[in-house]
Amino acid sequence: MLDTLERADSAGAAGKAEHFDVLIAGAGISGIGSAYHLQQQCSGKSYVVLEMKDTFGGTWETHKYPGVRSDSDLYTFGYRFKPWVGAPIASADEILKYMGEVIEENHIGPNIRYGHRITACKWSSADNRWTIEAIRLADGSKATFTCNFLWMCQGYYDHEKPYIPDWEGLSDYKGHFVHAQLWDPRTDYAGKRVLVIGSGATAATVVPAFAEKAAHVTMLQRSPTYFFCSENKNELADRLREIGIDEPTIHRVVRAQIMYDQDMMTKRCQTEPEVVFEELKELVRAFTGKPDFEFEPHFTPKYRVWQQRLAFCPNGDVFRAAVEGKVTVVTDTIDRFTEKGVRTSSGEEIEADIIVAATGFRLSVMGDIPFSVDGKPVNWSDTVTYRGMMFTGVPNMAWVMGYFRASWTLRVDMMGDFVCNLLNHMDKIGTKRVDVQLRPEDAGMPLAPWIEEDNFNPGYLMRGLDKLPRRGDKPEWRHNQDYWAEKDQIPATDLTGAEFKYS
Repeated sequence: MLDTLERADSAGAAGKAEHFDVLIAGAGISGIGSAYHLQQQCSGKSYVVLEMKDTFGGTWETHKYPGVRSDSDLYTFGYRFKPWVGAPIASADEILKYMGEVIEENHIGPNIRYGHRITACKWSSADNRWTIEAIRLADGSKATFTCNFLWMCQGYYDHEKPYIPDWEGLSDYKGHFVHAQLWDPRTDYAGKRVLVIGSGATAATVVPAFAEKAAHVTMLQRSPTYFFCSENKNELADRLREIGIDEPTIHRVVRAQIMYDQDMMTKRCQTEPEVVFEELKELVRAFTGKPDFEFEPHFTPKYRVWQQRLAFCPNGDVFRAAVEGKVTVVTDTIDRFTEKGVRTSSGEEIEADIIVAATGFRLSVMGDIPFSVDGKPVNWSDTVTYRGMMFTGVPNMAWVMGYFRASWTLRVDMMGDFVCNLLNHMDKIGTKRVDVQLRPEDAGMPLAPWIEEDNFNPGYLMRGLDKLPRRGDKPEWRHNQDYWAEKDQIPATDLTGAEFKYS
């Protein structure tokens, strides 16, 4: 891979645009999966992947905090076309190794241009093509690309500027303050007092990891989070390997089992959330060995299970660290930072040598890249989403937005099929442009924000909801976060339907 990582060819210099059939933005889990499907299903099409970083990986390259790992099992977070053979929950390094194998095995590397920051995407109806302007970060030179179809795979959050609340007195703090997304792995925290602000999936990862070396760890949370405790293994996969079943079959069967279980869990969270919560509590008691484990007030969330992401807790590590006295949980809000740490609204001062903000992402819609159609800027909140993939008024473009309750990559694979089917259909009927449009029966359809707050409401999504496209009240005009419905609906899409306009 080293030759492609160092690639900095002169093609595409300012004033000389390189043209491709398809341009993929981003070489993370979405971009690499999309490139694979394009190669396999549209083998005659030329393509390029533009990646801002100097290597592949996206999220798994950005985050370097202690213990960084997947929060979804790799049997479903991994691609459907490449079996996963390790433990279900994997470290960032293991995921990067897996992605690197996909790139190498499928000769995707030569199609990736690293170190390219996209600065503008401009559609011309006269030419039926996109013009993509970029900056080469190595030397600041400009590069221009044109393409027939644009596949946005850059993710949904800002990789350079995480969300940090406007805390009073932050500049007064004399210790080391950092957001988890910007953690430097060279930071020495052994024997130090560490304060983690937050209680979501990131906190669930870093808190037990810090506890292994730190003098003590405090997790300060505004409100509790649900945790799912389980061993980091899959008994079905282990048993199938024991009896000699081949890995592709194991991958397919275990994926199906996990997705079935997740479907049942999602439905039960809606129909009997109190029962599910009691079951989650039993898992905590089992892993800590404490039948009398106290859940009030620090482990009793105010929202329904699965309204926010259910944080995975391998072997109950967060709870075991708490029981062992290595971790203290404080449920309160922050009054202000002090020289020595944080003072809470109740008046308690928490002193710390290192404070880590695990306060989430800053939503980034289309990478915050300026888009225009025939010279008119695109305001995404003025568009209506087609199944969370395409948008009214924006031709020849698809955006990969994965699932939050199921593994993100399930939608990468599904959208790979959809986009390739669409491209092949356009070739078949001899058209160069496709738009999605509201149908006659959609006239007067009420429009609402991207997702219902009572459906899924993490902070980063609620903070940036006004930046996202609008949704309708019909399945075609929303991203419903329901893999189990979409796995049948999207493959059955009628590409000749009235919602597709070809020209």
